[in-house]
Amino acid sequence: MTAPAAAPGDPPLIEALHAGRVLGGTVPVTLVKDATLTIGKGEFVAITGPSGSGKSSLLYLLGLLDHPTSGEVRIRGEATAGMDDDERASLRLATIGFVFQFHFLLPEFSALANVMIPMRRLGVRSDREMRTRAEEILASLGLADHGHKRPDQLSGGQRQRVAVARALANDPPLILADEPTGSLDTKSTGQVFDILDGIVRREGRTVVAVTHDLDLAGRMQRRIHLVDGMIVSDKAATAPVA
Repeated sequence: MTAPAAAPGDPPLIEALHAGRVLGGTVPVTLVKDATLTIGKGEFVAITGPSGSGKSSLLYLLGLLDHPTSGEVRIRGEATAGMDDDERASLRLATIGFVFQFHFLLPEFSALANVMIPMRRLGVRSDREMRTRAEEILASLGLADHGHKRPDQLSGGQRQRVAVARALANDPPLILADEPTGSLDTKSTGQVFDILDGIVRREGRTVVAVTHDLDLAGRMQRRIHLVDGMIVSDKAATAPVA
């Protein structure tokens, strides 16, 4: 299913407004500092930076997995700071799909059952509808014959494609990916990248991906570069950032 086009005057899909994340303690650690950005429908965005620069921390703030200690994050214009945990979880389930470096599939479940998990949590489809939806997504990712297999019966690239299918299960407009190709070989990296690119180009979804692979980042539409928790560059990905 293709995400609906944004109407003129619609709020951005996601906004960070002076968002920061500081871990308290004897010596406070700043993970993200004063991040302000706007991401709209149909963008393919890379988040890059040196190790420890706050890339994943920024992604977790955008995905409502962490709370900002300053500033705020808005989803489709809706402020999230005052939401309780249940409200944030419901918004995540309906709006955001996550893909991580390691697939985090439940080993005792089949690929099909893993893809159905977010739908069961959201609770808006019948069992038959969930199964049909999961089968359709797996088929679209070249896994039509693998739905019955457990994760340990799949290759690394296949497991990550199942993880992408799971992220798409609730038809979210936004996919957040944290080093989605970081543990894959070159061939599987290309396959997963092409899938994410297709999600943007053919379905009009938004994909924001943390990556250390500058070649992949250069193939995305936009690149946000962090250093020491701060956004130092945000522009079209036409050239490497030093």
